[in-house]
Amino acid sequence: MYQVPTRAGAARRDTGTSDMQAIRNYFRTPWSCDARLDDRTAVITGANTGIGRETALDLARRGAKVIIACRDMEKAEAAVKEVIESSGNSNVHCMKLDLADTKSIREFAEAINKGESKLNILINNAGVMVCPYGKTADGFEMQIGVNHLGHFLLTHLLLDLVKRSAPARIVTVSSMAHSWGTINLEDINSEKGYNKGKAYAQSKLANVLFTHSLAKKLEGTGVTTYSLHPGVVQTDLWRHLSGPVQFVMKMVSPFTKDSVQGAQTTIYCAVEPSLEKETGGYYSDCAPASCAAAGKDDDLAQKLWDLSCQLLSITSD
Repeated sequence: MYQVPTRAGAARRDTGTSDMQAIRNYFRTPWSCDARLDDRTAVITGANTGIGRETALDLARRGAKVIIACRDMEKAEAAVKEVIESSGNSNVHCMKLDLADTKSIREFAEAINKGESKLNILINNAGVMVCPYGKTADGFEMQIGVNHLGHFLLTHLLLDLVKRSAPARIVTVSSMAHSWGTINLEDINSEKGYNKGKAYAQSKLANVLFTHSLAKKLEGTGVTTYSLHPGVVQTDLWRHLSGPVQFVMKMVSPFTKDSVQGAQTTIYCAVEPSLEKETGGYYSDCAPASCAAAGKDDDLAQKLWDLSCQLLSITSD
């Protein structure tokens, strides 16, 4: 046991619970910004829970119109109510979006394009993690399908609106797990063999490569892009962990971030004024960070871009 400062600043010997809180506070991201987002519109995928909901709450407090895009409308409506009550901003809404179904993605994008005059912030936050093998409605392996291809298509369909709204930002939540990933261009859907950890890492590397490519394609448009590692955050994504991995995560849980802390780098990328001219980078703990070499591979990024367009039946421009 070690000395933990009290609120008054005096040192005292405390319980294990306070020790754990001190450890959590050590890992708290020291960033704050009073930037306002009045008259701006943000779409956040998977914002009914976890870091997505905390992101929605922060942007709503800054005055933005926030659209929570979720598959489960009952949970989405509950999140909207909570965000409105906590932020005092009534301009918070939810719309149905299932990233595991391209038909749903196209319907959502059509509704946004018709109903919104601008889209200043697009946050690709939703995801699945180390789930059992499954396929999306379109036959994609679930993790690459939701985490990468779903957001790839969504961004593609909303891009014209985002460009008309410039300056605008596109933020994609990746993970440090990208550094363990490889892109299997010959078997992107893991049909020849499935390892749920490798499939997750592949999808997170795809997030980084997507941001890298998108930044190049959007040069001169006023739209900037960012990918990020939110930290090791205890969220619903942990529900599929099992065996040794589950044991390890329980052991490190005192060092993990809560959802408020985990949302800070997403918010930083969406809000921080100094990033207005930065694009294509990777961030962690509210600061630029080094991504894996594979995440900066121009050739691999273009090959993944072309394959994604092929799988989604869209042009590669």
